[in-house]
Amino acid sequence: MQARKIGAAAATAVALLAARDLVQKKHALLRNFPVLGHARYLLETIGPELRQYIVTSNEEERPFSRDQRTWIYASAKEENNYFGFGTEVDVEHVQGHAYLKQRTFAGKLPDAHDPKAPLPSAKVLGGPRGRAKAFRPASVVNISAMSFGSLSGAAIGALNKGAAEAGAMHNTGEGGLSPHHRQGGDLVLQIGTAYFGCRDEDGSFNLDKLKEVVAGAPVRAIEIKLSQGAKPGLGGMLPGAKVTPEIAKIRGIPAGKDCASPSRHTAFHDVDSMLDFVELVATETGLPVGIKSAVGEMAFWQELAALMARGDRGVDFVTVDGGEGGTGAAPRMFADSVSLPFRMGFSRVYGTFAELGLTDELTFIGSGKLGLPENAAVAFALGADMINVAREAMLSIGCIQAQKCHTDKCPTGIATQNPWLARGLDPASKSTRAAVYLRALRKELIKVSSAVGVAHPALITPDDIEILNGDYEARTLSAVYGYKEGWGALGPDLASEITALVTDSAH
Repeated sequence: MQARKIGAAAATAVALLAARDLVQKKHALLRNFPVLGHARYLLETIGPELRQYIVTSNEEERPFSRDQRTWIYASAKEENNYFGFGTEVDVEHVQGHAYLKQRTFAGKLPDAHDPKAPLPSAKVLGGPRGRAKAFRPASVVNISAMSFGSLSGAAIGALNKGAAEAGAMHNTGEGGLSPHHRQGGDLVLQIGTAYFGCRDEDGSFNLDKLKEVVAGAPVRAIEIKLSQGAKPGLGGMLPGAKVTPEIAKIRGIPAGKDCASPSRHTAFHDVDSMLDFVELVATETGLPVGIKSAVGEMAFWQELAALMARGDRGVDFVTVDGGEGGTGAAPRMFADSVSLPFRMGFSRVYGTFAELGLTDELTFIGSGKLGLPENAAVAFALGADMINVAREAMLSIGCIQAQKCHTDKCPTGIATQNPWLARGLDPASKSTRAAVYLRALRKELIKVSSAVGVAHPALITPDDIEILNGDYEARTLSAVYGYKEGWGALGPDLASEITALVTDSAH
């Protein structure tokens, strides 16, 4: 009897659904195929999950393939991150694939298998310009800009504590400095176009508020965000539903109301006034000050390099973000087709400063899928001194690439402000995974450097890597990106200094 009742109720529900589908006019598919048409929408909804686990091969999926995610997960959990039985890559035919050329003989090198081996920056951040609080970053791998608001408080806390455990730095993102950023990790404070945390009520920049924020937290450097790879040249919008009282207080905005970030800064309007702003902030705080930008037209970079060549003003570091960056939600057009991908964009920016002999005078930081050893090695060969990792750091604390970051429905509690979802993320255990991942990537970079015969990844040159260019042909990075002799390499004094630093500490 009970079974018949359940069956009757189910049949009635299906009949009602069919009747509704037949009379509604919004979806032609459902009018033509009542009830059955819903299967299509269900499959479309779970398409990313189906592709992850059933359809794609280990190397096909994007943004990160299954093999790439597996390496990050295994590294973060201190599991075996080796792969057996050879590569799945079609090594003679994959256009654009990078190959490092190992050396048979080399001098004294660090222990490539020490998981806690130090790997500091080859350059002193702010040193060339004599900043009062110049310093040598202890890690060449650091956590990139992801704001509290885009990520949950639990995720920010886990990343910051993980950075502290690994001796790395954590970029706050443009959303301001929150209590979740105060878990022991050194910070890079990012200032965006809305000046969150250091603004007046009308949204204009307030220097006194910036100094107050810096004085009360372990801020080691300040990064002025001009644009990001996910949506360069486009402002941001945090919907009012996500503007909680906590976020509103941190950002200095009204709670519960849509929060727009302009596409461009109001504190300066060109390269000349931007450099005045940089020098003002550096003088008032004593901190190294740099800029972050995706790469589009090159006139900006050419003017910046020309003005810095005079020697009286300049940025201390440049963070180049690739157009393939993706932690920020963006229109598909911007994600796919605005700004240059990392390798192309970085090489053009580096070359602009190299032409004027300025590359030893500032620190180059790369971001945009560089949290994988092979991508990182190419970045260092092109001239990067440090790299920032974002999505890879998210993967290390449990992200499953569900691609729901823009919906506030992240199933792992990372990219959401939903309290119920965020409670699933345990900051204590996830911080350990973040730290282990950061150390594992550094160890991998030491292994790669040793294979090439150098003591530090910043000593890998563009001639040490070749890029497959059609079947059975390859060209060096220098040839692919038009590097002149000596480009991508540290000056002799810097090279000797970092070699001695890492080899002496390893022995």
